[in-house]
Amino acid sequence: MLEGKSKKQFDDTKSWHNQFRIQIISRIDESPYKVLFNEKMGAPNAPVSLLIGMMVLKEAMNWSDSQLFEQCRFNLLVRSSLGLFNMNDPLPVESTYYLFRKRIYEHNKKTGKDLFSLTFDHITQEQIKDFEVNGKSIRMDSKLIGSNIAYYSRYEIIHQALYLAYKSINKDNLYILPDNDKQQLEQLFKEEPQKTIYRCTRDEIKSRMQQVGALAYKLIKLFDDNSDKQIQLLKRIFEEQFTLSEDQKVEVRSSEKISPESVQSPHDPDSTYRHKGNQKVKGYSTNVTETNSDDSLNLITNVDVKPANTPDTDFVQPSIEATNRVTGQPVEKVYADGAYQSPENDTFCSGIDMVFTGMQGHTSKYVLDLKSDGLYVTDLKTGQVKIATPVRKQKNTREDRWYIITEKGKKYFGPKEIRASKLRMKMHQRPIEELRKRNNVEATIFLMSYLLHNNKTRYRGIIKQQMWANSRALWINLRRIIIFSQQTCQRTYQVAKNQVESALFWFFFTARKNFIAKFSLDLTIYIFLIVFMKFINF
Repeated sequence: MLEGKSKKQFDDTKSWHNQFRIQIISRIDESPYKVLFNEKMGAPNAPVSLLIGMMVLKEAMNWSDSQLFEQCRFNLLVRSSLGLFNMNDPLPVESTYYLFRKRIYEHNKKTGKDLFSLTFDHITQEQIKDFEVNGKSIRMDSKLIGSNIAYYSRYEIIHQALYLAYKSINKDNLYILPDNDKQQLEQLFKEEPQKTIYRCTRDEIKSRMQQVGALAYKLIKLFDDNSDKQIQLLKRIFEEQFTLSEDQKVEVRSSEKISPESVQSPHDPDSTYRHKGNQKVKGYSTNVTETNSDDSLNLITNVDVKPANTPDTDFVQPSIEATNRVTGQPVEKVYADGAYQSPENDTFCSGIDMVFTGMQGHTSKYVLDLKSDGLYVTDLKTGQVKIATPVRKQKNTREDRWYIITEKGKKYFGPKEIRASKLRMKMHQRPIEELRKRNNVEATIFLMSYLLHNNKTRYRGIIKQQMWANSRALWINLRRIIIFSQQTCQRTYQVAKNQVESALFWFFFTARKNFIAKFSLDLTIYIFLIVFMKFINF
């Protein structure tokens, strides 16, 4: 139905909707998703590639579900991106879309196999092959992203967990719970825990915490053999928030002994707490790994989501292994900040040039150089060099240690300090241009999360967070491919144009030398051809 300029733009292969269909939809391998369907459940009434494409578009555009279906029904470009070229091509109904997402989630929960991540790997692998992306040099960075949960105090966490556990118990089984405890629970659930926190003093909250903990302990003892996830979650939260005395009395655990891995909300047990600099997050840490090439296309090769309290050092090995698998090339150089370095990663990264751009902690005033004849300690302020004295080993001591005498007493050094000193010296010896190469990954991190509100996603649970992250990464890679293709076409056009103009100039220059009488005619023809090329935009 389209004509003229509209049809030209719609058919332009460089447009995002055509590139989305070419670079993402057509590359989706549907075979891994066969495990989600059988004779009883049946296959979906829509192609798997179409459903996955809708999931990616939802996160790419930051649409709600209702906005997604509205766009897919009436937006020509969105329909084209999904392969729906006619207005009467059927779109999956909402129930089909939701059921598909649910099956992916449940399959991951049951087997630990992330089908959506396999799709991301397969698509990226083909893109890397087609565009000859260099995967031997990579860079990585992480960002804390909040879960879609409200801020809960300790009292609210245990209150909500107890409520959810109590409601999950079959009413026919509640007869074993004493009537007095039932009345206390029913009375407890009538209150709003947030208002209780606001009205009560700290001592009153502690007393109420102890009361709620006692009720939770009774419920756990009676229904511990129940496999219901809410009962098991209540048991986990109870063990994190309370202790039992020798006489089996419930006592509130001190806040200093609460682990960052403790449940932050009964509505998202996977999320954890982390305080990093000025940022406090209850959620997840998302690590992004991408290729690093100065003169070619760079793509995200891996996105890894883990609980917020996961240190950056835990991302190094899986990210490198995933990149090796996706690119089919061995990683030779990694650019990252100092938070990624650790002695545990040294062995794995022994054949890889690790370029760290900074070190955590305060810079030491000493340079340590361990030689065969001892540990040489150089004071950076005075330039004085001392040979450290070895510390006599005790029975339980395994590591070698040394010390020097300073104005404040003995200063001790161990393998950790020696290793850190070597890394700092290695960083100082690298050119500043090389250290800056890691900075571009921060732009990728920004693109991953700039659509978020209050740095929170719409989702709860690590599986859904991983699906969100993979969708965003697929979209970022697509935008980079579009820009790269446009730049390549422009460079090819400019080179061809320069070559034609140069050839024409030398042709007429030679003709002028051989046929001076025809110079004015040749020059006129040359000027005419140049103007003609400008006119046709060659």
